[in-house]
Amino acid sequence: MKKDNIFWKESYEIIGACFEVHKTLGCGFLEAVYQEALEIEFKMRGIPCEREKELSINYKGEILEKKYNADFVCFEEIIVELKACSEIADDHMSQTLNYLNATHFRLGLLVNFGERSLKYKRVVL
Repeated sequence: MKKDNIFWKESYEIIGACFEVHKTLGCGFLEAVYQEALEIEFKMRGIPCEREKELSINYKGEILEKKYNADFVCFEEIIVELKACSEIADDHMSQTLNYLNATHFRLGLLVNFGERSLKYKRVVL
């Protein structure tokens, strides 16, 4: 299986919830507003999620004291990283990829609510 073919059904459900939040609120709010609304939407749709989940960072088999707080972890395996900015930048992609590498998750969804239409990227490890 091609590595980008992971978690398609789950991704579709997550992104659908994101589109609903963006359709309802539009752009222009702070990231925290979208995060709170998205948690409600996930629960309404039965999407299992943990908000601001603390994740350990593994460095060469050692767990670091510094933790990473994911905006969401959905389906226990997908990192959902939210942004509310003018556009998704390369450093946002790098940040999400670094989170995947550090946590050994295989898929991150980088979602930007800050544009007129919702933008998202699948980041696959």
